[in-house]
Amino acid sequence: MTRLLASVTDAEEAELAIQGGADLIDLKDPARGALGALNLTEIRHILAQVGERRPVSATIGDLPPDARATESAIRTTAATGVDLVKIGFFSEAHLDACLPVVADLSAKIAIVAVLFADRPTAETDPARFAEAGCAGVMLDTADKSRGRLLDHLDTDSLRRFVDRAKQLDLMSGLAGSLRQEDIAHLLPLAPSYLGFRGALCTSGQRAERLVPERLTEIRAAL
Repeated sequence: MTRLLASVTDAEEAELAIQGGADLIDLKDPARGALGALNLTEIRHILAQVGERRPVSATIGDLPPDARATESAIRTTAATGVDLVKIGFFSEAHLDACLPVVADLSAKIAIVAVLFADRPTAETDPARFAEAGCAGVMLDTADKSRGRLLDHLDTDSLRRFVDRAKQLDLMSGLAGSLRQEDIAHLLPLAPSYLGFRGALCTSGQRAERLVPERLTEIRAAL
């Protein structure tokens, strides 16, 4: 069954997401990029609000392809107590520099690799992340001004991604400026999660606040 991932920026939004039926609370700062990271104090505050009611994921930020910076960010984010740590692979340079770091840490930290439909890494075989010990893989979009997930990849491509993840026992997620009308196209692919931010906000803009009505609509559609 496909579950709802809701990206939130603070404890108030996290509570709204829980009450609205979100299955996974995802922590990120939209003002700081596709996978903009919240500060560690805010992450801890949200975790205290959520408690054991839902699993929580957090991004490490839109980092350069630097192994040392990536390792530090993964470790410090994991130390807050989140269930999943998300790392973005924006380029081949990120894969070369950071995948070995993931392999070193994945035995103790549940890591989700995020690929981007508008970047060449979208074609990366999920097997590379399974071999590195990742818990899951997601497809997202890096440049929110250049279209949504389905503007970059058709459903056949997305199906292959999801099916490959299943073969490898990886959690799978699809995100990238998804709208409510996208759900009918993506649900038949049966990813583990569909991820939303903008569609849950006041007028569909990811920098705005989450509103209960939008959450209810998306939850019902799922």
